[in-house]
Amino acid sequence: MKTALVITHVSFEDLGSLDAVLRQAGFHIDYRDAITTDLNSLDPHAPDLLVVLGGPIGVYEQASYPFLTAEITLLRERLVRQQPTLGICLGAQLMAAALGAQVYPGPSGKEIGWMPVFAPDGAAADNPLQPLFQPGLQVLHWHGDTFDLPAGARLLASSALYPHQAFAVGQHALALQFHPEAQAQSLRRWYVGHACELSQAGISVAALREQSAHYAPLLEKQAALMWQQWLVTTFASSDETRSR
Repeated sequence: MKTALVITHVSFEDLGSLDAVLRQAGFHIDYRDAITTDLNSLDPHAPDLLVVLGGPIGVYEQASYPFLTAEITLLRERLVRQQPTLGICLGAQLMAAALGAQVYPGPSGKEIGWMPVFAPDGAAADNPLQPLFQPGLQVLHWHGDTFDLPAGARLLASSALYPHQAFAVGQHALALQFHPEAQAQSLRRWYVGHACELSQAGISVAALREQSAHYAPLLEKQAALMWQQWLVTTFASSDETRSR
């Protein structure tokens, strides 16, 4: 059985729709809380897949949150070995930092709500995010920071506000600034957990809940296709790399 080590920063930001896909693919899922786990004691190469999820802090706040430094080290060790790695939101920003790119507050302000992402000009036809570019599909955005594209990374998606929404490194690493794992029901916990942020941003929880009920079902369907295809491609490549 394959293992997926999943690092969280707040309990309600979990794997969402990716959880069922991983279990159906035969993964054992091991959740670890970044705040209370001794990340330095973890073997970065032991899990078949490492997933780092979102959270309401910035990569550049390592003085306040020292565990971020350990996460970056953990990610760097895996990425050097070209082992399957996935980052979502803060996880994507940590991956960018592990690859030497800058992470900083977004100049266009917070991007919170349901909006589309699109493939950048000149993107390859084999873009793993292709299922998410279906007309009418919108994804959940919930971030205030952004990042430079790491050297050697392939840009996969952009939005109207931020050009760097997703990148890949080889076939083994995928970083997503937005939240394709979002599900309408589980997002109810986000509205409470991030109540202060939503209030400060002037965002109506009632309107956001209504949008989630409308857009989340199609996202979940298309995201499942994306997750499944990425896992097949990534682990085929990973197996080939190990056999050399």
